[in-house]
Amino acid sequence: MFTMEVPLPAKSLVNDMRMLSIIAVSLLAASPVSSPAQSAQDSPLVGKWHTERKDGMVEIHRCGTALCGRVIDGAPLRANPDQRDVHNPNASLRTRKVKGLRVLDGFSGGPKRWKGGPLYDPETGNLASKGTLTLSDTNTLAVQGCIAVFLCRTQTWRRAR
Repeated sequence: MFTMEVPLPAKSLVNDMRMLSIIAVSLLAASPVSSPAQSAQDSPLVGKWHTERKDGMVEIHRCGTALCGRVIDGAPLRANPDQRDVHNPNASLRTRKVKGLRVLDGFSGGPKRWKGGPLYDPETGNLASKGTLTLSDTNTLAVQGCIAVFLCRTQTWRRAR
């Protein structure tokens, strides 16, 4: 009868491998992981933006783990601070104030492009179910709203100083 003896790894090699495993797990646990909430909070989009029409201004802010935007100023609001959402296709919403109205909702992504929706235009009452926010440079934002795959409208917003 023939017996073969398989050499076992030296005890120091087993201890070294165990130590490497512990170090690897420790490094992974200590690595910073960016969460959606953190990226939304630190987003370069957060702030005030001038819209294309009627000297409008929208403030993009963090809402939960996403980004949202609300109307904060515009020529019509300066003329009538009590302006209402009269163009809304939903008659029950026509009495709400335009100032403070959420016009961008649920955007996530980055660092240059965010997707979400809906987007709402209180000037026309149009609602886009989906949209994209694309940061062209630090002070220029392309805001695109789509009501269907190929039916989209884009505005260029400028960062307020």
